[in-house]
Amino acid sequence: MHLRPTLSLMLAALLTTATGALAAPKEYFVFFGTYTKAPSKGIYRARLDVATGKLSPAELAAETKDPSFVALHPNGKFLYAIDESSDPVKTPGRGVSAYAIDAATGALTLLNTQSVGGGGPAHLTVDHAGKCVLVANYGAGSVCAIALQTDGRLGAVGSVVQHTGSSVNPARQKGPHAHAIEVSPDNRFGFSPDLGLVKVQIDRLDADSAKLTPNDPAFAPVPPGSGPRHLAFHPGGKFAYVINEMLCTMSVFRYDAARGTFTDLQNISTLPPGVAAVPKGTSTAEVHAHPNGKFLYGANRGDNTIVVYAIDAASGKLTYVETQSTLGKTPRHFALDPTGAWLLAENQDSGTVAVFRVDAKTGRLTPAGAPVAVPFPVSAVFVPAP
Repeated sequence: MHLRPTLSLMLAALLTTATGALAAPKEYFVFFGTYTKAPSKGIYRARLDVATGKLSPAELAAETKDPSFVALHPNGKFLYAIDESSDPVKTPGRGVSAYAIDAATGALTLLNTQSVGGGGPAHLTVDHAGKCVLVANYGAGSVCAIALQTDGRLGAVGSVVQHTGSSVNPARQKGPHAHAIEVSPDNRFGFSPDLGLVKVQIDRLDADSAKLTPNDPAFAPVPPGSGPRHLAFHPGGKFAYVINEMLCTMSVFRYDAARGTFTDLQNISTLPPGVAAVPKGTSTAEVHAHPNGKFLYGANRGDNTIVVYAIDAASGKLTYVETQSTLGKTPRHFALDPTGAWLLAENQDSGTVAVFRVDAKTGRLTPAGAPVAVPFPVSAVFVPAP
């Protein structure tokens, strides 16, 4: 889905590879969300050659304010972007924008905008059926669901769930800060890591009516002070991984699909072996599982690396493999292309995107050419290109 390949696109790629009935894409459009400090002006677009990993120079696809995170509709025809600087009072009716994607050129056409039920949106996703957009509001400490119309436009805000509580770090955890929201593989639950709390909030999802309601139990705990940030489900659906920003750890959970609950299995450092304390200025960012289910990747800012783990198929637990430099500064995000052959690391503060070849047997990363300039990149999604 959004900042990783959507479930439908992954299945389509696997189907075309297995059957040969349709030609698998040779290239993908890659849309980058950014912060719009000069010279950035909005959402950027490049083309990724699947055979070589070559990323074309980026060009402006849509001029808009701080579209830091972007998400893709399961049908690949529509793109959604938050306006991270939006304020429900100063900018009513704004917070997330909908775009139609031209399949031939990758051009974006603005459809409409909608509010997000709170201030400081930081992350969004689209449910697997394409019925609603889910947004995590970092500033307000809430999550919301917005109905989607059949033409891709944003409908009404269906529900808002306010998080409550605090944690042990008075500087950053006096109150809730919903940092992301992800949908369970069966589309029945929404999971929101909240940096300000000691938990991942769990809500039942009715995508048809864009309704979120607290689950029972309503959260999964993480160690105090961890600062849970982002979450990734294992492709097999039995495990989930939460990357913790403040303590630079990865929490491993077993997922009970029937109840929508997590059971803690492991907490492991995202830093190289032997690094006992988190260095000053270091924090984590993004997490993704490889489509083959064998490897997990996490981003470390400060030391500017991607950590690679091997996933035990039976237990879901992680074993450290390597740490790879992102060849830039502040990897706010990274994304695996739908084939799983390439990893793109977005280096926010150096204004570059580095492409790495993924070894399907070991999970290790190898740089594939020089990084490409993209101003203040924060997220990426892939759409098949002609």
